[in-house]
Parts: sequence; structure tokens; C-alpha cells
Amino acid sequence: MADIIDTAVSAGSFSTLVAAIKAANLVDTLKGAGPFTVFAPTDEAFAKLPAGTVDALLKDIPKLTKILTYHVVSGKVMAADVVKLKSATTVEGSNVKIDASNGVKINDATVATADVAADNGVIHVIDTVLIPA
Repeated sequence: MADIIDTAVSAGSFSTLVAAIKAANLVDTLKGAGPFTVFAPTDEAFAKLPAGTVDALLKDIPKLTKILTYHVVSGKVMAADVVKLKSATTVEGSNVKIDASNGVKINDATVATADVAADNGVIHVIDTVLIPA
């Protein structure tokens, strides 16, 4: 299997996420031993942000890093485990809200595809970029 970064690259629908991870110097971290759970927004999710947001974030590395680490939880949390949780603490330090009452939502993002396996964790594909408070 591939690590989280290589899995995201080969999926083909995370080019904005991968570019952001590279800009924030998080590639080595997410290629590390982990395990990590990544809530990965698709390119379409980034496209829903207001015009200019992605470009502005790519120029503001501290803010970009805060947003990206808000999408990562330490440990390998599979969908079967996620549905038992009400929240999870992110690597960024604050919590995301989990609602499994009708599908699975992470804050306001819907999990489109769960349990995409990688050697160093798992990816859950989401349809909205998570923004920490």
C-alpha cells in the first residue's frame, strides 16, 4: 500500500489538498509512521471556498498549516469507530464535531467516501473544507 500522500496523489481528486500540504511543508509528516486519520477535502470542496481563498492561504503558511492540521486526527479511526464518536481532537488542537445520525458529518462536511486505506493511516473523503473557529 501507499502512504497517505501517495494515496491522495494517485486518487487524482486531491490536487489542491496535495499542493497545500506541500506549501505548508507537511509532506514528510504525512509520509511518517503515523497512524493518521485524514479528513481529505476534494478539489471540488476547495472550489466551494470564496474566490481567492486558496491563493491567499498558499501565501499565509501559518494559517494554511492551522487549517490543514485541523483535517488530521492522530491514530487510525475507521468509519466503524467514527460513528461511535461525538467529536475528535485534531492535530491542530481543537475538536471537530462528528454527527453520524444521517450519514456521517464532520462539522458541516459530509463524508463522501470512508476508509480509504493507506499504510500509515486512513483517509475519509469530505465534500467541504473544514475551517477551525
